[in-house]
Amino acid sequence: MRTRVFQSGNSQAVRIPKELQFEQLDAEYEIERQGDRLIITPVGTHLTDAMELFSAFSDDFMAEGRPEQGTQKRVTL
Repeated sequence: MRTRVFQSGNSQAVRIPKELQFEQLDAEYEIERQGDRLIITPVGTHLTDAMELFSAFSDDFMAEGRPEQGTQKRVTL
């Protein structure tokens, strides 16, 4: 899919195709640049999604604890 960037007042704007539209138009979004990409993310979804992800783990997940990692050799500069 392709779209265009256009001037809207003192800001740039981009048309979002219908297939990619966000559900909530009145919600707030974060925007960040990663190289030549712009990433748009709804604000506040990070922690709410985390709880949903945690609920997917089985009750016995890591019941024996974490596996032994060993010790790291540290170098002082």
